[in-house]
This record gives sequence, structure tokens and C-alpha cells, in this order.
Amino acid sequence: MYQKTLKSKINFKGVGLHSGIVANLSVKPSAPNSGITFVRVDYKGKEKIIQAHISNALPAKLCTTISNKQVSISTIEHLMSALSGMSIDNAIVEVDSQELPILDGSSKEFAVAIQDVGTTVQSSEKKYIKILKKIIIKEKDKSISIEPTNKNKLEIDYEIDFHDRVIKRQSKKIDLEKNGFMEVHDSRTFCLQKDLENIFKMGLAKGGSLENAIVVSEDKVLNQDGLRHKDEFVRHKILDCIGDLYLAGYSLIGKVNCYQGGHDMTRKLLEALIKNKNAWNLTTKKTKNFSSVSSYSPNQLVVNL
Repeated sequence: MYQKTLKSKINFKGVGLHSGIVANLSVKPSAPNSGITFVRVDYKGKEKIIQAHISNALPAKLCTTISNKQVSISTIEHLMSALSGMSIDNAIVEVDSQELPILDGSSKEFAVAIQDVGTTVQSSEKKYIKILKKIIIKEKDKSISIEPTNKNKLEIDYEIDFHDRVIKRQSKKIDLEKNGFMEVHDSRTFCLQKDLENIFKMGLAKGGSLENAIVVSEDKVLNQDGLRHKDEFVRHKILDCIGDLYLAGYSLIGKVNCYQGGHDMTRKLLEALIKNKNAWNLTTKKTKNFSSVSSYSPNQLVVNL
């Protein structure tokens, strides 16, 4: 019912997945109602602070990037997923590079560090964005939607189909109120070996390796230790989705359904949601009739891209 922050600072160091640059990262406690704030400590100008919000999100390839038009920070999704999944409402994130360290390619190290240092319950009530109207984003064979629920929590139902011999078709549902984040927190980012040449041509994955990503060949996983979960691929997609959804600025109350989505689709969903102010309201779990669905609109917004 109340907001949380970290009890003390936690530190990380590692290479950026796409930039290949080693970065130092600190996550610090922050005041109630301050949200998640990123700071580029290597930047000497005044505009080095970026609020983690969809209004600051940029279209980006294979990662999530936020910017204040002066500086940007990329690949924030795994940390954002850990902060969301571990119920951290307020934190200051300091980094000395353009990209967060990828670590092992999942949220595991972030989550473990948060768990180890512990959290502080703050005096302000936790706020939620409660979905009142269904919003659907469609793009060719991809789709993502968010809709009302009377269960007072966030549920995610995700499906992928890579039409190959390893990943194939995978689907999974999670409930964030029932520790759903911990089902996906250690699932790593992945790519197909056949796509690597194009990824390199785009100037990406300069820091990628089998230590921080799963690489799938035609009929096998190239990582010596194999997979952590049989369905690690769809689990990682959900992990990314959790982190990207936290750019709403608050935890969500609703149900997300996604087919063949990704960072770009989730960004467009949040943009449509925030712009349509009759599709949601800001509430707390102490609000009277919080669980009532009587106010839900039967209408829906469909965006075809």
C-alpha cells in the first residue's frame, strides 16, 4: 500500500551490450513521489537528468532508450524490470556512460542486489495506473493490448513464434502480484546467429558475447551451459515488457496480451495509453471501490500501424 525505495546504494560495473563501453552504475534511494530518475554523471552540462517516463522514450533498435534531447541512456529495460518487479517506486540511477551494463543479459544481478540491500517503506501511498478502457496496437502480424481487469494487479500473457527449430512457438502467462517477476528475472536476452551480421552492420551488439546473451544457431543453442529454462526466450520477452511498461511512471493495474511484440510495440502502447486520458486513472489501493469494474468503458481504441 506504500511506496518503497532502497535502504542503501548498490553498485554495478560492466560492458554495454550495444556500445561495448564499460559503464559504472549506481542505484540510490530517493524521496517519496520522485519516481525513477536517471543521471548521466559523465555529462558536465545541466541537462544530465532524465526521468524514466514514456514521454522521454525514443524509438530504438533492440533496446529501450530514454532521452532529454541533450543526453540519452540506452538498454534500461532490465534494470527497470527489476525495479518494477521488486516494487521499487523511487530511485536515483547514476551511470557514467550512454548505456547501462548488460551484466549477464537478464535482471538477475539487479534483483539479487536489491534483495540483499533491502527496501525502505516510505510514508506516501503507492499509486497505480488503473486501466479503464482497452487499447490495442497492431502492426502486420504483431499485436499488443492492455485492458481492464477486476483482479487489481498486472497480468501479462505473451506469445512468440520464430518459425525455427529451436525457439519455435512459446507462450507464458505471469501474475506480478504472485511473484511473477521471479519466474522471468534470470532469463537472458537472445538473438539468432543468422541475424548477427545485420546487427553488427547497424553498429549494435559491440559488447555482446555468450556471457551475456543466448545465441541460437539453426538447430541448437551455442551457449555451452544451455538454457536456464526451456522457455527462456518468451520469459525474457516478458522481462523486457515489465521493464518497458514501468515507463508509465507507476505500476499498472490491467491485463497485457502480446503476440510477437517487442520494445517498439510496448512503447507505442504506452504512448497511446498516456495520450488517452479516459482510458485510465491514477489511484491507490486504499481508494474506495478500488476493485469495482462498474466504471469501465466498453469502448476500445485500436491503432493499426
